[in-house]
Parts: sequence; C-alpha cells; structure tokens
Amino acid sequence: MARVGEFQELVLMAIIVLQDEAHGNEIQRELEDRLKERISVGAVQTALKRMEQKGLVTSEWGEATQKRGGKRKRIYAATPYAHQVLRDMKDVRIGFWEAIANLGTSHG
Repeated sequence: MARVGEFQELVLMAIIVLQDEAHGNEIQRELEDRLKERISVGAVQTALKRMEQKGLVTSEWGEATQKRGGKRKRIYAATPYAHQVLRDMKDVRIGFWEAIANLGTSHG
C-alpha cells in the first residue's frame, strides 16, 4: 500500500474539496481554516511538487485573471491513484480507531 505523510494527506484532501479552485494560496487557506494554524505557502508548494512527482496530483495553468494582476495560477487535481491512497489510509486509520475502542476504558 502506498502511503503519504500526514501533511501530504491533508493537502490532497484540500485539493479534492477545492476542486477547480485548488491552487497554492487557496490550498494554504483551506488548511489554515481547518487546522486553525499558520501554514507556509512554501510547505504547501513543496508538498505539491513532491506529490506531482509521485503521480498523486496533476497540475495545469489556469486562466489569467485581473484579480491576480494578469498572472495565471497553477490548478492542482488529485489523480485516481491519490484517491485510492486516501481510501487505503482511511481504512488503516479506521482499523486503529476500532482497535482502540475495543480496548475499552480499563487500559488507560
């Protein structure tokens, strides 16, 4: 089973939630809103680059907008492989939580 680190997992989920708006700044904002902490755009860009190299995300240039001073933004999308990796990781996490719940309160 392929795995990604926690931060990459969160970035992938943000990309899926944001859909056509999944560009660096918007991904950063989504993570900050959900995690309630500051995230550097550099950390997001590094994760995106590594995940693109692993075949987890693809990217393409969006249209230039006045809002961005005529600059284009790179839009990211999760690949089917990324969706499978996320499902596999969710299953592992659920298995752990079920095992913890089965221990009951007598162990800690």
